Amino acid sequence: MPQPLPATAPAEAPPEEPAVTPYRARLVPTGDATLDGLLQAVSNLIALQEVAPTDAEGLAARIAAEPERLRPVTDSEGYWAARFAITQQGEAVEIRVTPGPLYTLRRITVEGSPAPELAAGQPARAEDVLAAEAALLTRLRQEGHPLARIERQATVDHPAQAMDLAFQVQPGPRADFADPVVTGTERVNPEVVRRVAALRLAERSYSPDRIARARADVAALGPFASVRIETGSALDAYGRLPVTINVRERPFRVISANAAYETNYGASLRFSWQHRNLLGGAENLRLDLEASRIGTDPDLLNARAALTWRQPLPFGWDGTLVGGPSVVRDRLISYDRNAFLFNLGYERRLGDRWTLTTGPTAEVGESAAPGNPLTPYQLAGWAFQARFDNADSLLDPRSGLRAQASVTPSYAFQASTAYLPLRVQGSTYFDITGNGRSILALRGVIGSLVNTTAPNVPPSQRFYSGGGGSVRGYDYQSIGPRTPQGQPAGGSSLVEGSIEWRQRFGESYGAVAFVDVGSVGTQSFAPMDAVRVGVGMGFRYYTGIGPIRADLAVPLIQQQGSGSFGFYVGIGQAF
Repeated sequence: MPQPLPATAPAEAPPEEPAVTPYRARLVPTGDATLDGLLQAVSNLIALQEVAPTDAEGLAARIAAEPERLRPVTDSEGYWAARFAITQQGEAVEIRVTPGPLYTLRRITVEGSPAPELAAGQPARAEDVLAAEAALLTRLRQEGHPLARIERQATVDHPAQAMDLAFQVQPGPRADFADPVVTGTERVNPEVVRRVAALRLAERSYSPDRIARARADVAALGPFASVRIETGSALDAYGRLPVTINVRERPFRVISANAAYETNYGASLRFSWQHRNLLGGAENLRLDLEASRIGTDPDLLNARAALTWRQPLPFGWDGTLVGGPSVVRDRLISYDRNAFLFNLGYERRLGDRWTLTTGPTAEVGESAAPGNPLTPYQLAGWAFQARFDNADSLLDPRSGLRAQASVTPSYAFQASTAYLPLRVQGSTYFDITGNGRSILALRGVIGSLVNTTAPNVPPSQRFYSGGGGSVRGYDYQSIGPRTPQGQPAGGSSLVEGSIEWRQRFGESYGAVAFVDVGSVGTQSFAPMDAVRVGVGMGFRYYTGIGPIRADLAVPLIQQQGSGSFGFYVGIGQAF
């Protein structure tokens, strides 16, 4: 007999979700603008009112938790007796903070030396205390104390509205670096990494700056995606600080290409290929192919092909061997050139700041002023260069000095002339306010062809001025002597100078004002009556890798062959 089917239970209705309770949170000003800004940034009631709506129960939880979230802010600003009142009327939530009295530092005791730069009577702000402690620790480490420690105890006396601080400063011993140990290499010879880092570290006194420079040197080898330097927590049996360099390799073969377009000069293309570890010792072989003025008159095409070899620790010597051959076709406003070039330099660092480079140079080709028949030339020389650099940043220096001097005894076979191209340049930076936000930057260049004059050497060996890396506001190579046809002829001497004020605003923005001057002369020293002056202003947007630069400049002295203004964009400061 058929059995009756069981009755189907009615479907249960889904539970109703609690209704969202909209609200608008507002902080009542305390009278301290800095404190108000910090409270606004930390408040959950303000931050979540739009992005995370909640129901009545959730809102009540936020209100209850808000005082404990805000209290560290008032404490950090020295208001250790602050009171908090949060009220709700309909959708309006009012956050009222009564800071109370500003506490001050009373007794500061220090066991050991030196003492942090704090004084009784100053506001008891946590940020000031922590900054003074960090500055002291940095100072001790820069003085060669790698294991320096500072212990701090803070006591708040509410009736007296004061804070007492007790520091125990333990500088620890001064120490030298031990010979580095390398980990993480797979196909790169670790001995190359060890020796490159040891040039900065081994048997030298401890310094955070030396660690940073050693890391930069290892990273500059090329084969590594990351470089990390770790120091030991205790000295070894010889009283030295253990150092471990951990690297992670990256792909060794690299292909890159880029394209650009300028209204005046047409399109340009660049292709490069490189191998970052050709023989296993971080050797770098690079091929570059470039072409510019594409799409304009074919007779104006510029091209370059270059092969560059970079060899760390050549023949077992400390230092780097770098150079190679290149072929160029130049069609510039100052000269035409077809040439084969070769240079090879041995680069050796002396100490932390000095670098010396020397090696042979040679050039064989033909050149002439634009539109004239090309004439052959042959050059040979031996280059000497010295560089000094103690600036605090590559792309955005705020203090320090950079200087470079180069001299290349040369012989021009076509003219049977021995001569000496000499160039000295430098830049220095002054942090006027001490916080890195107002910088005065100065640059100077002097060049001279000793024992000859410009007509006796090929145009590519002469001095030119004007353009983004020179005197802004004037066209590239437009300053100096000219041919009877009005084209830049190049000179026998060069003088340039720049002064630039760099002012930063907020976290990411800045502006500059600058004056550039330059002169190119026909004799061994540039005549001052031929000086050209460019003035301008610029904008900076600061990123993690350096500032993005945009400068607008105008020439104060108009001249033939130069426009009425110049606009320049790049990465990093102008100098």
